[in-house]
Amino acid sequence: MLINLSNHPKNNWSQKQLSSALRKYKSIVDLPFPHISPNTTSNQVKSKAEKYLEKILQLLKSSNDKSNAVHLMGEFTFVFHLATMLKRKKIPVVVSTTNRIVEEKNGKKIVTFNFVRFREY
Repeated sequence: MLINLSNHPKNNWSQKQLSSALRKYKSIVDLPFPHISPNTTSNQVKSKAEKYLEKILQLLKSSNDKSNAVHLMGEFTFVFHLATMLKRKKIPVVVSTTNRIVEEKNGKKIVTFNFVRFREY
């Protein structure tokens, strides 16, 4: 099982990203990324990460897959704390890598991200 903890639900992923995830992890479960205000303290962020760790552990208990991981992308301090906690528990944490393509049209930048692969933290 790949737990997708990001602001990008699997329904919005490219076919290449979906295929890559399903080939390795067999199933994908979306866990919406929490809103973290810029005014949130470091201790509050760490506390929120601890709560998400518990949610992830509960999801993983129900997994019948042999290969499990957490796809973790979002607010940097939350990601740091949660990735550290997950790694301590020997739970793989991955990020999706992309090619960033920038086009300029009528003075506006249009950015497209093309999935390349998952990379482990």
